[in-house]
Amino acid sequence: MVPRRNHPRRRPASDAPEQLADERVRKGVDGVQQWQDGEWMVRSIFGGAATKAYRCPGCMQEIRAGVAHVVAWPADERGDLTDRRHWHTGCWKARDRRGPGVERSRNAPRYG
Repeated sequence: MVPRRNHPRRRPASDAPEQLADERVRKGVDGVQQWQDGEWMVRSIFGGAATKAYRCPGCMQEIRAGVAHVVAWPADERGDLTDRRHWHTGCWKARDRRGPGVERSRNAPRYG
């Protein structure tokens, strides 16, 4: 009689799954989203992969390094890196309900 195995059999070591996992952590997960102003390529960036600070165009606040966020760019212009914008996840989801963010100096009048 052969004793029962209580642990899974080990597979040969392969670098491919580890490389894929590292790539997903570094780059995030891509997807296409449909919004009122067209289709957008959207990539979720995990907190561990966020190594730089960015300015969110939705609220004009800083997205600090280590904070999970979203990178979005128009789907029809995939090759143009200048159109990529880093958004807070909540700001990206609420962008249809908000007006455009206007950057003003400290002494500028609010209305008028």
